[in-house]
Amino acid sequence: MINRELIRIKIVQLTYAYYQNGDNNLNKAENGLIYSLSMSYSLYNYLLLLIVTVAKEMRHRVEVANSKAEREGTPKPSTKFVDNRFARQLESNIMLMDFADEQKLTWDNDIEFIRKLCSLIEQSQIYQEYMVATDDSYEADREVWRKLYKAVIQENEELDAILEEKSLYWNDDKEVVDTFVLKTIKRFEPENGKKQELLPEYDDEEDKAFACKLFRATILNADQYQRYMSDASRNWDFSRLAYMDVVIMQIAIAEMMNFPNIPISVTINEYVDLAKIYSTVKSGGYINGMLDTIARYLIDCGELQKVMDSPKPRKY
Repeated sequence: MINRELIRIKIVQLTYAYYQNGDNNLNKAENGLIYSLSMSYSLYNYLLLLIVTVAKEMRHRVEVANSKAEREGTPKPSTKFVDNRFARQLESNIMLMDFADEQKLTWDNDIEFIRKLCSLIEQSQIYQEYMVATDDSYEADREVWRKLYKAVIQENEELDAILEEKSLYWNDDKEVVDTFVLKTIKRFEPENGKKQELLPEYDDEEDKAFACKLFRATILNADQYQRYMSDASRNWDFSRLAYMDVVIMQIAIAEMMNFPNIPISVTINEYVDLAKIYSTVKSGGYINGMLDTIARYLIDCGELQKVMDSPKPRKY
């Protein structure tokens, strides 16, 4: 699950924090990076567990309504949603339940939010169309939860506030982690039952090493990389730059210099996107031009053994 996109985001955040904190303890900072990445995986599991918790609350509502119907002799409510096969399968998932038990993840202290979420679901057109649809397939059960997640969980300010209270890491992570949850829903197959595999913590075993190597190279070679920035643009005034711009370019140079298999255009594009999120409005275009200039300078002076590929046109 933890891919290089998420790793780059974390390294930008942690490098900036490293300089702001000023304690210069690289080992402590590196441990903080690994912990921050592990918290992203915890959030992934926590959001999957949210689906399970909502499904259980919806089941409780139906049980209450069913008891009332029996007492009053009125028609019993439909059990279609609470019998949803995808939700039932997720509830029994071994990987999710083991992780939740190990990390003591629970939504028990947020029952009011869970109830609000259930009401939002019941009021949604997605739910109402599902309840009257004649399609009684596993695929329909899985798809309704994918749609509901996008409609009531992915963009939910109250949920964002709850997550921020629980962990300082989670609010910044949620947008990326949401995509992993949606990918997971889509991957579920009925024949896998409770043994359905969730996404692993790291997409590739090499990615954890990538994170540590990139972070250390960024910090340990800071003076050298900033000198490259200065040499590539003689008229560049550091004092006029947003500090985050310097941090982002420093990390980008570290990636160019230390990972020969990553094309220059990929590195530039990734950090331009991060600049647009974490720095100023003009930072994307500025950093794109500067990194292109720096890369060409490093190739010309023999410091960078890569070919300058042609990046795709970008809008700013």
